[in-house]
Amino acid sequence: MSYIDEYNKWFQSPSLSAEERAELKSIANDPKEIEDRFFAPLSFGTAGLRGIMGTGLHRMNIHVIRHATQGFASLIRALGPDAAGRGVIICYDCRKNSPLFAREAASVMAGNGIKVRIFDALRPTPELSFAIREYGAIAGINITASHNTKEYNGYKVYWEDGAQLPPEHAGAVASEMAKIDIFTGVKLKNYEKALAEGQIELIGEEIDRKFLDKVLAHAIDRECVRKAADNLKIVYTPFHGTGYRFVPEVLKKLGIKHLYPVPEQMVLDGDFPTVKSPNPEYPEGFHLAIELAREKDASLIIGTDPDSDRLGIMVKKGDNYISISGNQLGVLLMDYIINARKAAGTLPGNAAVLKSIVTTKMSDKIAHMNGVYIEDTFTGFKFMAERIKEFEASGEKKVIFSYEESYGYMVGDFVRDKDAVTASMLVAEMAASYHLKGMTLYDAMQSLYEKYGYHCEKTLNLVMPGLDGLKKMRKLMETLRTQPPKEIGGTAVLRLTDYLPGTVLDVKSGAAAESRLRGSNVLYFELEDGTDFIVRPSGTEPKIKVYIMVKGQCADDCGEKISVYEKYAKTLEG
Repeated sequence: MSYIDEYNKWFQSPSLSAEERAELKSIANDPKEIEDRFFAPLSFGTAGLRGIMGTGLHRMNIHVIRHATQGFASLIRALGPDAAGRGVIICYDCRKNSPLFAREAASVMAGNGIKVRIFDALRPTPELSFAIREYGAIAGINITASHNTKEYNGYKVYWEDGAQLPPEHAGAVASEMAKIDIFTGVKLKNYEKALAEGQIELIGEEIDRKFLDKVLAHAIDRECVRKAADNLKIVYTPFHGTGYRFVPEVLKKLGIKHLYPVPEQMVLDGDFPTVKSPNPEYPEGFHLAIELAREKDASLIIGTDPDSDRLGIMVKKGDNYISISGNQLGVLLMDYIINARKAAGTLPGNAAVLKSIVTTKMSDKIAHMNGVYIEDTFTGFKFMAERIKEFEASGEKKVIFSYEESYGYMVGDFVRDKDAVTASMLVAEMAASYHLKGMTLYDAMQSLYEKYGYHCEKTLNLVMPGLDGLKKMRKLMETLRTQPPKEIGGTAVLRLTDYLPGTVLDVKSGAAAESRLRGSNVLYFELEDGTDFIVRPSGTEPKIKVYIMVKGQCADDCGEKISVYEKYAKTLEG
């Protein structure tokens, strides 16, 4: 079916509301917009769906939500009555339409005879992961677009282990969706009726208490917090999102006395009116937090994204506040957790750390110097969760910390996804520990460079929106794969690992070998000077991500190398 045929099908469907039909009528003379909305469905993958909200096949709306949920329900029903009885847990964030989309998903699950537990109000992503395991549910759904801008919403899907859907199940859902008509193939049950009959159950306070108790149990050294509490000052912002309640509560229970939430950003609002993007990766979003930090003379600013799975911080340096990157915060937390647990006598003898292949190799140095096992996985906490499950089954390793450079951190294994609530608590505890030594977290980072060597990383986003962007992204990856450069930024390429087929090519000799990991669209170039240059399409946004990881004699040396490779990376935009 052509995109014009698809547009007409939607326009004529009795399932559309008057408002939706008017929206489609308004673009009747705009073929480019029609193509952009109807050229293909949003791709369903291990992270579910994510897209701009609006009416159309390639947009986030109630029809797309229902369609995806019907496909997901078919997978669950195929497992038998026990799976349907165990049911699904549904969560949502502060975004526009999130409560509506959550109710629509619940109505479809109920229409398919599947038990539903839905949170009575918005909650952080990590609590959903915890709740799935706590209730013994077969699956979970989270309506969120995480850190994306206000135009977006998403549909994250989880399996019984509390991790995002494994590839084989995501493929099964996508296959089911292809068989189902988006309007006539969906089974619905009235939400209020299903609620009254007990097929849909509201959950909240009971699981909140259990989740928060588990978070607080991961504090390592409360005594250092008690000693530092009179003088340590922390500013917090949830960027209008779900961290507004739990993060301040956890920090206060930890013992932080001087916590200053940013009032304007404690207001739940899917328009995110005080920021261009609610992403803690971007320093400009912290402008109100910086003003408050200066007023209170705080040494640390903590920010969590709208669904509270990502965490970013800014720290005081002289009279200014500077960003700590995702890689830097990861190594700070990793080093702190290992050494604090050593001091407390709680570090397992088989302790392990997991990180993604695009995360700094400085963490490898920390692990090796501290006698802790470390392993790389593909990008995505579902892959880390898989390894945790395998380690649990074998008893071989006990994972104490997992992280990605993209501001995602997971402490322990009670949650199987990024968890900014627990990470915020450990950051505050770490800040207290260094405060007692007369150090800020900026000072702490410099001390780690002195101890473990200078590493520097830069992530570039080559944004390629729309249908043309998708074509451009595919072309770039194809070119780099079939005609790989022999040098990058004037430095020879030694090896190219193509993680899709799982091959390692020695560029000089032409010899090929197999990589340990395979099945992900990532190209990993290792250069003669020790630099790693990595290219992969984002799994959730219309962009190519380029990761540059260098080692040097000092910070300036690293900075010069980053500059050279950054210039080369920008040429890939075309």
